[in-house]
This record gives sequence, structure tokens and C-alpha cells, in this order.
Amino acid sequence: MLRHSDAIKQTNDELSKSERTRGDILSAAARLFRHEGYYATTMRDIARESGIEAGSIYYHFGSKGQILSEVLDIGVRELHKKVGKIIQSAKDESKGFRETFALLIETHLTYLLTTSDYTSANIRNYPMLSDEARAPHRDLRASYAQVWSEFLEDAKEANILRKDISVSTIRQFVLSAMNWTVEWYDVDRYPVHVLAGRMSNLILDGMCSDHDADTGGHKMNNVIEFRAPETKGKAAKTRADILLAAARVLRDNGYKATTLRQIAVEADMQAGSVYYHFKSKEAIVDEVLNAGLSDLLSGVRATVEEFHEPYDHHARIAAAIWTHMHFLFQASEFTSANIRSYGMLPNQFREKHGKIRHEYGRLWDRILREAQNDNAIRSDIKIVPLRQVMLGALNWTVEWFDPNRAGMEGNLSLPEFTEMLIKLLLEGVCDRENATAAEQVESH
Repeated sequence: MLRHSDAIKQTNDELSKSERTRGDILSAAARLFRHEGYYATTMRDIARESGIEAGSIYYHFGSKGQILSEVLDIGVRELHKKVGKIIQSAKDESKGFRETFALLIETHLTYLLTTSDYTSANIRNYPMLSDEARAPHRDLRASYAQVWSEFLEDAKEANILRKDISVSTIRQFVLSAMNWTVEWYDVDRYPVHVLAGRMSNLILDGMCSDHDADTGGHKMNNVIEFRAPETKGKAAKTRADILLAAARVLRDNGYKATTLRQIAVEADMQAGSVYYHFKSKEAIVDEVLNAGLSDLLSGVRATVEEFHEPYDHHARIAAAIWTHMHFLFQASEFTSANIRSYGMLPNQFREKHGKIRHEYGRLWDRILREAQNDNAIRSDIKIVPLRQVMLGALNWTVEWFDPNRAGMEGNLSLPEFTEMLIKLLLEGVCDRENATAAEQVESH
């Protein structure tokens, strides 16, 4: 018979083992959700990744949804706590805005890219979850956003940040630029602290060498309009309807969670009929992805070709940004489907469509390099990281900006929103004219 003290020790050991197993399951789930996506991950996958029998996982968690909820909570809670401590410490020690801002950028990026699968899993999966799955986590995410807002508001009151753009827009801009890095950052190219330093400088001071960017007054109505190719015949129209339906499903659910049945339902047709036009889901997705990038590349290239030497570089960059945003939100559902689903595509698709993505990147590199050569943008900025951060800030807007809410209190139209993004990218978030002497000294 066990003595009482031995029984207590055994119980504690069992609890410890159970807690360790539970932690292993959460870690495995976070990795899978990060790289494969929540909808494409099964309980069997999580069990296999954590090294336990498939049935045993239910001893610790009742469902995949319960696991997801804990992963999402950990992903924000740890980062929230760390960022809050940094801001409080900066207040206690009277640290400057720029130093603190740079540390916050590095901390967010470190959690997102290298330290925490939980944070990355949260960022990558939350936008595609149902309202029911999001609901328990809204308050914590809002609280994290509020920490950033209060920090930025203090800087604005100290005349460090520009007055013409709201703190909420600046905060979203900053977080967008950072969050999109999960889709392109390569730790082998340069360390996170290098990326953080470059991003911090760009966000604070913008890319322009002058105090103000003159964009020539380009507005959304100057953007070259995209028109979908005409379809002739019933079969061609049905095929186009299937592709459009697939773009919507892919945009909302991601690649692995998209099925032919879902596409058929969205297209209002029988699932079996889809095979008359496409041999597989892969064939449909392939065309959707190609159309999305082709539309975007053609649109931005056409916009840029309207400018002739000597270039008005600020107006040229602004017009290209207008077009990019126009395709993301209005002109082509294929473009938004490509942008939202790219991060979790199988390698076969990434490789196949890598050429056109690189071509689009090179187009932007040329636009920016020519501007830099003519001293229209700062000479101390490296072009490729600049382009990556800039497009990241633009692309992530598909996860939170809704142009259909324009006119409601606090909501901007797409043209108004795009104009603000252009100002932030070209001129930075800082008020160059009214920044305090201390911050001006700190910046050099």
C-alpha cells in the first residue's frame, strides 16, 4: 500500500507528465497551424506531430477548435505582455520614442518570425476563421492594439508624429508592414534585428529625401481600369464562373481547405459538372493564381508606362500604389485570392508562379531604383527590403480594411485610405517639421 506522501508524489508526477504532453500537443499544433493552416490540419496530424497516439489527444483536448483557441490566446498574450513591459520600462527610464519604437518593432518581428510558432499561427490563421472562432480572442487582440495606440498617441501629443493622419491608421500601417513578413522573410538572408532596423527607419521617416512628397495629385480615377476578358459561348462563361467562384473560396479559406465541392456550391452548379471544365482542383487554382498576378502586373506596368522621362518619381510611385490597391480591392478578385492564399500554397504552386511574382518585384525595384538614382528617395535605403516592406504594408490591408464600410463613423473610402498609405510610405509617420529637438538629435 502506498504511503500518503508517496501517493501525493505520484499524483504530482502524473500531473507533470500530463501537463508536459499537453504542452507538446499545443506546440505541435502551433507549428502545423503556422505552416499548413488550421483548416488543413487534422487531429491525427497534431497527434503525429506531437508523438502520441491519435486517440490519446482527446484525453487532453475535446476538439481541434479547443486547441486552436489556446494557440491563438498564447500567440497574442505572450507578445502583449512583452510589448507592455517595454513601453512601461521606457516611461520609467525616460527613453526616447525612436529607441523604444525600434525595440517594439524588433520584439514583434522576433515573436512573429523566429521565437513563437503561436504568434505566427495566430497572425496567419485569424483572418480566415469564422466569426464564432474569432469572438473569444477579439478583446485580447484589441487590447494589444490599444497598447500600440496609447504609445503612438503619446508620441503624437509630443509633436513627434504627424497630425494629419489618425493614430489608428498609423497603428494599422505599422502592424501591417510587420505582419506581412510571415509571407516573405528569409532568416538566412539577414537576421531579424537587421530587418527590424530597416523597417523602423522606413516607417518613421518614409522613403523620400524631402520633407514632403509631391505626388502630382494622382487620384484613384486616374488608374487604368481593368476589364475582364469577354467570354464567348456558354461553356466559356461557365468556365469563367467556376474560376471566379474558386477565387472567392480560395481567398476566404486558403488552398488546402478549398474543395471542388465548395467551388461548385459558390458557382451554383453540381460538383460533378466542374470536371467537365477542369480535371482537378489544382488545375483551377493554377489558373486563378496566374490570373491574379497577371492582372496585377499588367495593371501596374500599364500605369507606370504612362510616365515619361524625366520622371516625376513621387507621382509615379503614388500612381503605382493606387493601381496595386485598386486591384487588391476592386478590379480583380483573382488578385486578392492570390495575395491571401500565397503563404500556405504547396511548393509546386510557389515554384510555378514564382517567375511572375519575381517579375512583379523587379518592376517595383526598377521604379524605386530609378527614383533613388535621381535623388527622389533616400540613398540610405536598400531597394529590395524597401519594396518588400512597402508591398507588405499594402498587401496586409486585405486582412482588415473594408472599403464597403466607407461613410460609417471612422471608416475611410478606398481612395482616402490609399492616399494616406502613400503619405505614410513616402513621408513616414513622423512630423518632420515639428519633431522635438531631442527626437531630432536621436534620429541622427
